[in-house]
Amino acid sequence: MRVARFSHGGDPVFGVVELAADGGPNPDTVAVVTGDPLAGPVHYTGERIDLAEVRLLSPVIPRSKVIGVGRNYAAHAAELGNTVPDLPLTFFKPNTSVIGPGEAIVRPPETSNLHFEGELAVVIGRISRRVPRERAAEVIFGYTVANDVTARDLQQTDGQWTRAKGFDTFCPLGPWIVTHLGLDEVADLEVTTTLNGETRQQGNTSAMTYQVADLIAHISDFTTLLPGDVILTGTPAGVGPMVAGDEVTVSIEGIGTLTNPVVGQES
Repeated sequence: MRVARFSHGGDPVFGVVELAADGGPNPDTVAVVTGDPLAGPVHYTGERIDLAEVRLLSPVIPRSKVIGVGRNYAAHAAELGNTVPDLPLTFFKPNTSVIGPGEAIVRPPETSNLHFEGELAVVIGRISRRVPRERAAEVIFGYTVANDVTARDLQQTDGQWTRAKGFDTFCPLGPWIVTHLGLDEVADLEVTTTLNGETRQQGNTSAMTYQVADLIAHISDFTTLLPGDVILTGTPAGVGPMVAGDEVTVSIEGIGTLTNPVVGQES
């Protein structure tokens, strides 16, 4: 199932995306549902809308937090002159950093070195604390695509990553949440990032040092995970700068594609 959050001339609502068969005559559609799938049971309204006619929004606005994981791909750690940590290296991004597909990433005036980082994101589905690795699948609602936007110069000068990772618009998510993938499947997905159509990152989740179950077990040991919390699982090698006027696209095999333009902010 692909769960989307979208608007169609009114307030945001949720729906289930139904992709037409490749080459088929029918358009992609979204079946509207009542309520919030992360908050409880939902029901189909019977209304279906062409996907091309809706505005996709971030599929989730975390009620509590976004937890990032740094240096989880050895090649990415090496390209920035770092080693792989002995334990997952975690940080927080505020929920105010979240935007959806097509929304602009705003480069604030405080940075002159804004980077893209394409990542697999995990959406938590239930209240979770000290989750054993073997039970991690029970607390996952689904997966989406993320761009962990980073002010690389601020990351280097601040000594910790709150400001570098936390500006408004620094966490694009989308286009929807995929709920049908198992842990074994998400452990072998291609992750591709393009900048203005040119491939910059080409990796696979199989190269993650700490897999999804490892991350959930580790993170839930020190903080309670709540429904709608998002875990960013790290980025492959190939990160690099983006400037106003660029367009960045992150695609993950079996999940979807997330595209955002970049604009400048003078003050």
